[in-house]
Amino acid sequence: MTAPGLELTLDFPAAVDALERALLDGLDVEACPPRVGVPVPAGELLLMPAATGRYAGVKVAGVAPGNPAAGLPRITGSYLLLDGPTLQPLALLDGAALTALRTPAVTALALRALAAPGARHLVLFGAGPQALGHAAALRAVLPGLERVTVVARRPGPAAELAARAAGFGLEAAVGTPGAVAGADLVVCCTAARTPLFDGALVPDRAVVAAVGSHEPRAREVDAQLLGRADLFVEARKVALREAGDLLLAGVGAERLTNLAELVTGRAVVRHDRPRFFKSVGMAWQDLAVAAAQHAVAG
Repeated sequence: MTAPGLELTLDFPAAVDALERALLDGLDVEACPPRVGVPVPAGELLLMPAATGRYAGVKVAGVAPGNPAAGLPRITGSYLLLDGPTLQPLALLDGAALTALRTPAVTALALRALAAPGARHLVLFGAGPQALGHAAALRAVLPGLERVTVVARRPGPAAELAARAAGFGLEAAVGTPGAVAGADLVVCCTAARTPLFDGALVPDRAVVAAVGSHEPRAREVDAQLLGRADLFVEARKVALREAGDLLLAGVGAERLTNLAELVTGRAVVRHDRPRFFKSVGMAWQDLAVAAAQHAVAG
């Protein structure tokens, strides 16, 4: 049996709702299967399986760091959605498109709970598809968001992203890392391996999200920020296996609150210090969004 192709038509609010519903329904994020990574000459192949009673699925993704220089996407792959009870194929989805949808949706779900009331100013590091997706997703779930400052290595892509963010109704400009001093929200969507800004500059009111890496030796934020902040992750186990931002700062499990605890209201969110959310991507997120898309498609 060949699974029919399925076009991704969900918007960010619908993807956020699908993720939230999975957590409210009792998903145990700490028990989810781990990602399997295999180094290959072009980069890395990732295998990400997940299952619930109704659905199962697996994403096979490629991470090819050299692709953008050739005008190709850095993330490639496919997602196979299966019927849960029989494991018969239901649909095949574009894995890169699914990743581009669910990653900003995860951040939006977390930051909707962590942002201070009246958050207006987003400082966005990166100028690729994930940066654009995060601007759109946060605009969709945080109606008070008014401004975005784009910080990127290359002026041209930064200006292009700012122009596209302006299309979401945001006041948009290109800035420098020091812009975090005036931020309500900071989101890092880069391939950086060392910190992007001075964590001491981040105001207590701000929430920072780092989503650019799942490598233990790479980080986008410094230990200074992590020492000041309350720390939130998708799941403790996966974060302490893959999140270089935390591992390189010597953070232990006792300081971490997971996304399920945050979404179900079991977590305390304080606004007298920064909040930090680290995302490395988990297979249950792909499954939740793919299943929601399948349900919409009928």
